[in-house]
Amino acid sequence: MSSSTTGRRRRAVPLLALLAAGTLTLGAAPAADTDPVPSQGPAAAAPDASAPEADAQGGAPRKISPYTGLMAEQGPVLAVKFDNARGARPHHNLDKADIVYVEKVEGGMSRLMGVYSSKIPRAVGPVRSARESDVELLKQFGRPALAYSGVRSSLHKFLKDSPIYVRSHGALPRAYYRAPGRNAPHNLFVNPGMVLKSAPRAHKPKDIGFRFGPAPKGGTRTAERTVRYASASHTFRWSPSQKRWYVRFDGAPAWQSNGKQMSARTIVIQKVKMPPSKYRDVNGAVTPYIKTVGEGWATVLRDGKAYKSWWMRPNTKSGTKFIQKGGKPMPFAKGQVWIVYEDA
Repeated sequence: MSSSTTGRRRRAVPLLALLAAGTLTLGAAPAADTDPVPSQGPAAAAPDASAPEADAQGGAPRKISPYTGLMAEQGPVLAVKFDNARGARPHHNLDKADIVYVEKVEGGMSRLMGVYSSKIPRAVGPVRSARESDVELLKQFGRPALAYSGVRSSLHKFLKDSPIYVRSHGALPRAYYRAPGRNAPHNLFVNPGMVLKSAPRAHKPKDIGFRFGPAPKGGTRTAERTVRYASASHTFRWSPSQKRWYVRFDGAPAWQSNGKQMSARTIVIQKVKMPPSKYRDVNGAVTPYIKTVGEGWATVLRDGKAYKSWWMRPNTKSGTKFIQKGGKPMPFAKGQVWIVYEDA
């Protein structure tokens, strides 16, 4: 192995040490592209060290998570809206989420939503605004808490009147802070523990339709799959050696602040209708409404194969089932699950 390859795979130096030495510029881009093996980018944007990272709040009993299929503590559910503009990367602690949703927003850009329960990091971000269709999506989790940066005034009442415990930057400012070294608006981070403390009745995990188990027969061998919006692309590359799908945004590795590239064992590409919402952004652009109630085609990527599936969600309170050919549930590989919405 060459010395250059070894250097690219080295472990990221702890953030605080780099800051103290003055050798790290927060938010800097990685120097090398080494995917599909785990890539080591720079440590960046870390944020608040006031509380230790921990598993779910309150020492909850350990049992199998309905979100990941893994044994984990089951704390209250928190959803966090993540910025995914180029200036917002790398993301911090998105890898700790049980589920990651990829959503289309105005201008064909994308936003991410991380759903947390098994592990509650001390900080996540950068955080951005919520959308109308987030309420429809999140109702299948019961009454979770939602952390986000804010919304247009016309949408504020709609979110406030929803059954979700909405905890925006404006409503709970002490839970949010601006990370140094990042440019606004891509520098807002949140302390999930403080958000959940303000929503003590947030629901714990329940069955939302996911099933986990060995890969079924069939499927089509797939090395790479890309979902494109007008102004964003999301690519998932299979690594046979690591047995994971490595994520790329807009043609570049999707770095995390710990220097690793984002990856998951299961990627679900769910085809949904996205008609215009009645709401617009600050520039007047129409917001897409992602219809997560209904049914349609989906492609489940796992174990280096693509499985054509059918998704069904009859109403907002029900979970989303994924069915393989023959009518049996489509099993996911255990671990973090990505749901990527694609225009039907």
